[in-house]
Amino acid sequence: MSFLRTTDRRNDALKYAPGVGPRIPSGQLPLRPLEWVVLSHVGIFLVAITWGFGGAADWLRPYFGWWGGIGGLLTLTALQDREARQEGWLRLWIWLWPLVAFNAFVLIGCLNPSFHAVKFDSETLLKHSGALTWLPSSAQPSLGLGALALFDVTWISCFNVVLVVRQRRTLRGLLLVAATNALALAVFGTVQKFSHASGLFFDTVASPQKAFFSSFVYHNHWGAFMVLMLAVCLGLIWHYARRRDSRGFFHSPAFTGIVVLFFLAASVPLSTSRSCTILAILLLGAALLHWLVHVMQKRREFRESIFLPVVGALAAILLAAAGIWQIAGESITLRLAKTREQLDDMHVRGDIGSRGVLYRDTWMMARDELWFGWGMGSYPHVFTLYNSQRSVDKLPVFYRDAHSDWLQALAEHGIVGSTLLALCAIVPLLKLRARHLASAVPRYLLGGCTLLLLYAWIEFPFGNLAVNLSWWLCFFCAVHYARLYERETRTIGPAAPDPAAPRITSA
Repeated sequence: MSFLRTTDRRNDALKYAPGVGPRIPSGQLPLRPLEWVVLSHVGIFLVAITWGFGGAADWLRPYFGWWGGIGGLLTLTALQDREARQEGWLRLWIWLWPLVAFNAFVLIGCLNPSFHAVKFDSETLLKHSGALTWLPSSAQPSLGLGALALFDVTWISCFNVVLVVRQRRTLRGLLLVAATNALALAVFGTVQKFSHASGLFFDTVASPQKAFFSSFVYHNHWGAFMVLMLAVCLGLIWHYARRRDSRGFFHSPAFTGIVVLFFLAASVPLSTSRSCTILAILLLGAALLHWLVHVMQKRREFRESIFLPVVGALAAILLAAAGIWQIAGESITLRLAKTREQLDDMHVRGDIGSRGVLYRDTWMMARDELWFGWGMGSYPHVFTLYNSQRSVDKLPVFYRDAHSDWLQALAEHGIVGSTLLALCAIVPLLKLRARHLASAVPRYLLGGCTLLLLYAWIEFPFGNLAVNLSWWLCFFCAVHYARLYERETRTIGPAAPDPAAPRITSA
């Protein structure tokens, strides 16, 4: 005779082994205290630095440095987590070695100064005194140490997200905070622009640049920041659009994201940043192409026509373009006229003007210290020796930045230092494979980061602290999200048998 005993093994009661409690899906684990602290730290850092003139105010930089320095303490705290070490999470500490090597490179240079101060009446001049040629050197050690400290706290604060966060939904929450902050800045900047304010924060602070927007002193820095935030929005929109919502698309987070995307995109031409407007168009165009390919694949799968969705998308694009023109039409017209004037001038001169001379002089500066460079933060002081430009009144023209982050990095760090700096981003990417990028979120984030790196050939977006912090935050969120995607979606093997559970038996 045989008989059956019914089983009652539900999916939410699976166990790893006898005596172990039920599994909790990795996307639903409660946040640990250290995760809350790290997320709060980097979130406050981002909000403070973006509203604090984009980090361009020298008097605010020490405060940003002190706040960012808390990130180092959080890193040391995370490295003491025995449970994380046993589970393999702390293997990521190996990503720190390029940062350590870059710090050693800069510190050695600061101990080997190549200039010294000379008093001349009431002025202090810098005299080139030479240095040990077989070691890195620095023209301005004090400035180099300050710049290094800001770079370190920025990198570490964003790296902590990788070291501590365990769930993709947590990363999405952080990205939502970044997008919401960007929307508030865009709305603030739009209202300020329409009020014809001649200074920051509605004329309460004089701006050193006429072309400012929102809380950012320089419009191209605002544009670079917006390119990253557009990438954040696109990734989140794609994620939420693929989730089914019983209330319909127009009540879903994806539709809200599209509305936010419109205001962020409109703020770029409104800020009069031509180059970043082109970058935004490229990014949005790539997103549109991505959506069209996806729609075509789905419609063909069900043997349906693509006519209606394509026409609807074109209508939405035309409507959005008309809305952006209503908001930023005057700024676009003025910048187009300026562009035509500059193109005519370049045609008459036969070159690209002062920007070409600046790049040539910067290359000459870099070539003279090709391997080790002149030292971090030294560009504005050493470049005076190479600057061949003079103004109409015969006075020297002063440049604080090379308007090319790539050339400036080569001039300050040389080949060796620039390589170490690049490895701070390359090493985290080495473990990524195509399968890790199955989700659209990391793809869009890395796409925005790549656009900004290309832009840095002809501008200096990384000369702005807010752009720096946003870039590293997007970069580490993308890399970590891609790794967590594979970890969270990995197939769970069969559960171990539970001695207490009823089972099928025979007699």
